[in-house]
Amino acid sequence: MPDDLTFSMGTHEAVFPIDRRYSRNHLWLKPLEDSPGVSRVGLTAYSIRLLRDVYFLDWSAGTEFPVADRQEIGQIESSKAVSGLYSPGEGTIVQFNEEVLADPSLINTDGYGGGWLFDFRTSATGMDPGEYVKHLGDAWEVAQRTIKKQMTS
Repeated sequence: MPDDLTFSMGTHEAVFPIDRRYSRNHLWLKPLEDSPGVSRVGLTAYSIRLLRDVYFLDWSAGTEFPVADRQEIGQIESSKAVSGLYSPGEGTIVQFNEEVLADPSLINTDGYGGGWLFDFRTSATGMDPGEYVKHLGDAWEVAQRTIKKQMTS
C-alpha cells in the first residue's frame, strides 16, 4: 500500500498523505490521538501549489467559539492572491498554530507538518484521500481555466 497519493497538476505534482482526511475546500484533517474528536488542520499540497509563497496569515475567528461549515475564519495572502480561509466543517477551533502565525512560510516548506493551521473539534470527517484526488480530477479542467485567466490578467 502506498504512503501517499499524487495528483498531477500539469508539470507539478501534489502529494496527499493517506493518514488524514480532506475537505472540499482543500484542507486536510488529521485526528489527534490524545484528543478524541479534535483534528489538526492544514492546507493541502494542491492549495499550497495554487497559492504559491504564502507570506501572511490572519485569523478573524476566535478559539472556543462555534463556527459553521465553510464559515470564513481568516485570510491568507500569497504571491498569487489574497484569499479567505474557511472552516472544513461545523465545529470549534481549539487553538491556532502560533508558530505559523509568526512565520507563515512554514506553510510553504512543511505544509503537512509544522505548517499546520489550527486544531478543530468537529464531527466532520471529510473525504478519504482517494475521494479527494477524484474530486480534484473532476474539478481540474475548471481550475486550469481559472489559473490561465489569472495569468493573463
